[in-house]
Amino acid sequence: MIPETKLNSQYGLFIDGAWRPSADGKTFDSFCPATGDKLASCAEATQQDVDAAVDAAWRAFATWKKTTVKERATLLNKIADIIDAHTDELALIETLDNGKPIRETKNIDVPLSAAHFRYFAGCILAEEGTATMLDNTTMSLILREPIGVCLCVIKKQ
Repeated sequence: MIPETKLNSQYGLFIDGAWRPSADGKTFDSFCPATGDKLASCAEATQQDVDAAVDAAWRAFATWKKTTVKERATLLNKIADIIDAHTDELALIETLDNGKPIRETKNIDVPLSAAHFRYFAGCILAEEGTATMLDNTTMSLILREPIGVCLCVIKKQ
């Protein structure tokens, strides 16, 4: 029996600000390893979906690169605050999905996820450019600025 959670029966892909099914409609099921109960069906991304996500990220980058360091840090800290506000729920879902003890997901995994966003918020606030005189006539300038998008693909085995 799965403890009371707010799981949906099906999850799509979040691309370009909206939830959607995979391009070919395929899904995979996630099961609780402790009980074998089905947790949810999840959209299985295709190459077309990955390309759509990368294209959306590049479109968003046009605006994102113009945000200030403070705005980016504020957003990252907001993500951390949302994770913290949902620690119990996220820990339970993580435990149900992968079988880890709840004390580990609640006290390590979820808090470290929030800490990850706070760490990078701090990094971008603390990071400054440099100006170094290489000799009497040459100055080296280093400016820190967003240069592109990145993608992380996770495959469920």
